[in-house]
Amino acid sequence: MREIIQQVQEWQQAGLRICLATVVKVYGSAPRGLGAKMIVNERGEFSGSVSGGCVEGAVVEEALQVLQSGRARLIEYGISDDLAFSVGLACGGMIHVFVEEIHKNMEENAAGFLSIFRHLEAEDLFARVVLLKGAHAGSTMLVWPDGRTEGVYPTGEDFQKLVSEARVWLVLQKTGRLEMELSAGTQDIWIETFSPRPQLIVVGGVHIAIPLVQFAQQLGFHTIVVDARKAFANRDRFPTADELLIGWPSEVLESLRIHANTYITVLSHDDKLDLPAMKTAIASPARYIGALGSRKTQQRRQAELLDMGATEDQLKRIHGPIGLDLGAANPEEIALAIMAEIVAVSHGKE
Repeated sequence: MREIIQQVQEWQQAGLRICLATVVKVYGSAPRGLGAKMIVNERGEFSGSVSGGCVEGAVVEEALQVLQSGRARLIEYGISDDLAFSVGLACGGMIHVFVEEIHKNMEENAAGFLSIFRHLEAEDLFARVVLLKGAHAGSTMLVWPDGRTEGVYPTGEDFQKLVSEARVWLVLQKTGRLEMELSAGTQDIWIETFSPRPQLIVVGGVHIAIPLVQFAQQLGFHTIVVDARKAFANRDRFPTADELLIGWPSEVLESLRIHANTYITVLSHDDKLDLPAMKTAIASPARYIGALGSRKTQQRRQAELLDMGATEDQLKRIHGPIGLDLGAANPEEIALAIMAEIVAVSHGKE
């Protein structure tokens, strides 16, 4: 969604009507994944992609029909083996694309796109819940982890069921399509979770942290290196880090906006830095907290954190020893193991 914001706004300012096409189901092999998007204006111009070039022309035609009729629609596209081969796939597949007009839905406080864009910019975690079929296809509401909502669909018991389901998906930061039994019968629902941009906070500018920052940046993470020691956290050692913050790690962590897509690695291996930082981290909404050190070190630290007021449930959040067991031996391999564990957690493979 972030990739299309600027173009939507430009077309809006030009007074153009706009459709949004979203991949809501993938069968077999397909060039784009769930949630892939393209936008089409009333002149037939488009931006983005739902299939890497296989069916974009057909989607443009469908979008123009949606603009004419004012009714959202769900379309199935088969991707032939020949088309799949042309975009680098081993075999064809099938995608379902939901096409909806968005210019009518730009008003504030109506689960509209102005609201979505605003909350994306604020790096909020929220979900968009959309009815895909029937007379009310395109009915939408936004849901936040605390149960707050925007939008008018649905009402009564249906509302509570959908909000509860969306909140479960928000915990997992999951996007997908499901069927739900509501008062009108079985309904086809799309739940798309919008997460803050991932950020990696590295406590301790040690040698392992150097390749770790590089790996994280290649995967699209905003990287922050925190250390009380300028000799460890400086541009000579971390020329590409997005932020270098010098200060007591626990105090720096308290000053940062730690959100549901934040990953914290505690690496300095110095208890006077690591323990207070871990205490702050486990009380935060961070999605991942990992700590360097042997199993014996982890056990000792957990006992000390309990003495500092941590709870057993908070201690369960710590991944330690940090990283997947890859048999890593040098700093680069250890960094790779840490990043592999972070990626696994990000996909719910804990």
